[in-house]
Amino acid sequence: MVFSAERTELIGQMRAFVNWVGAGRKLTQTGRITLADARMLVEMLGTGDVIDPTIGDRVFRTASSQELLHLMLVVEWAKSARLVRKTGNRLVPVKKNAALLDDAPTLWLTLFTLFDQLGEAFLPSGFGESLLRREFAIGIRAVLTSLYGADRAISIPNVCATTWNVVTAPYVLDHATETQLGHWRACNDRDTGMALDVLRRLGAVTIENGAVGLTELGRAGMRRLLGESTPGDAIYQMKITLTGVANPSVWRRVLVAASVRLDRLHEVIQAAMGWQNSHLHAFIDGQTYYGVPDAELRYRDERTTRLNDLVKPGHRLVYIYDFGDGWEHEVTIEEATVAKPGMTYPLCVAGQGACPPEDVGGWPGYARLVEILTDPGHGEHQDMLDWLGLDDRNQLDPTHFAPDEANRRLIAMSQAGSIVARH
Repeated sequence: MVFSAERTELIGQMRAFVNWVGAGRKLTQTGRITLADARMLVEMLGTGDVIDPTIGDRVFRTASSQELLHLMLVVEWAKSARLVRKTGNRLVPVKKNAALLDDAPTLWLTLFTLFDQLGEAFLPSGFGESLLRREFAIGIRAVLTSLYGADRAISIPNVCATTWNVVTAPYVLDHATETQLGHWRACNDRDTGMALDVLRRLGAVTIENGAVGLTELGRAGMRRLLGESTPGDAIYQMKITLTGVANPSVWRRVLVAASVRLDRLHEVIQAAMGWQNSHLHAFIDGQTYYGVPDAELRYRDERTTRLNDLVKPGHRLVYIYDFGDGWEHEVTIEEATVAKPGMTYPLCVAGQGACPPEDVGGWPGYARLVEILTDPGHGEHQDMLDWLGLDDRNQLDPTHFAPDEANRRLIAMSQAGSIVARH
C-alpha cells in the first residue's frame, strides 16, 4: 500500500501544491487563487485545465481561477484535509499537519475519505449543472459502496444509472419533458465520468474496457469510510443511552472503529438504536455542535471530524436526534480495545429496551403512549393502536431488545453504504 499510495498522481499534485504555498500566498479580494498564480499552477501541477479555450474561431478568456475546475479540486481538497487554510487574504500552510505530506498511506486515506465533500469544487455549475453536483456525497457513496460489494468490475453505464437513481430520488420529475430529462441525465453521466476519473487518478479505481473496479487501495479506503476495521485497528466500546426514558431504560453497547467519522457514527447510532433516520441530528462536544453543514445552524462539519479526535475512553458526547421530539443520547466511551480476527465492526454486543416510535413527542409523549397502550379501557387506546398500525397492544413491547436485530440493521447499513437523511 505504501508504494501504491506514493505513486498516485493526486498525491504528487497535493504535495507539489502545498510546497508551492510555502510560507503563504496572496489571494484575491474574493479569497481565490490569483489568475497569474493559477496559470503557473496548471502547468506546474499538470492539472489539464485549459486556460483561454478556443471554441470554433472564438477565444473565451478565463476570468477567474474558479473556472479551472481540476485546479480547484486540488485547492479545495488541500483545504479540506487541513493541509492549508485561508486566513485573511492569504493561503497559508497548517504547520501541525505538515508531517502528513511525508506519510503517503495516511495522506491517501485522508484524501479518499474527504472526496465525497468535493463535488462543488470540480463539477460544472450553471446551465449544465447536474443533480449529482447537488447530491454528490450521497451519489458517490452509492457508487463506491456498489463497487465495494461487487465481485467484478461494473460497467460505466451501470455506474451512471446508480448515481442517477440515487440523486433523483428526492425530486419529483413526473412533469419534466423528455428534453429536460435527457439534458439532466447527460449532465449526470458527464459528472459521474468526471468523478470516476478523479478516483482513477487517486488510485482508488481502475477503468478498463468500459468498466470500473476498486483497487486494493480503494478497498482499504472503503473500509475506513464505512467504519470497518481490520485486526489490530483501534476499537472503542461505547454505551449509547437514551436520556429521559425509564422502566425500562433504553441503551445499546456498540463496538466501533475509534477513527469513525461522525457522519458515519450517526448512521451507526441510528441502526443500533432502531431509529428511521427521518429527522435532523447533531453531536455536541461541550459547547461545539457538529452536524450536516448548514449556513444557518453554523455547525462544524461532522464529515471532517473523527470520534477519536474528540473523545477518549472515559469521556462522552451528546447526540441529539429529531429537534422536534428532542431525543437526547449520551454516548460514553467505556474503553479502547483492538479489532479481533474474524469479527465484523460495528457490532452491537448488549442493550436494553425498545426504540420509541418516531414522532411520538419525545420522552414525555412516549411515556404517555405506553400508559395508554397498557390500559385497554383508555379512551385513546384504539386511536393509538391505529396510529401505530398495530392490531394488538402486545405488538409494542417497551422491554423488547434483540442484539441480533440491531446487528442485522448494522450489516444492512454497511451494505447500503449510507442512510444519510435528506430532511
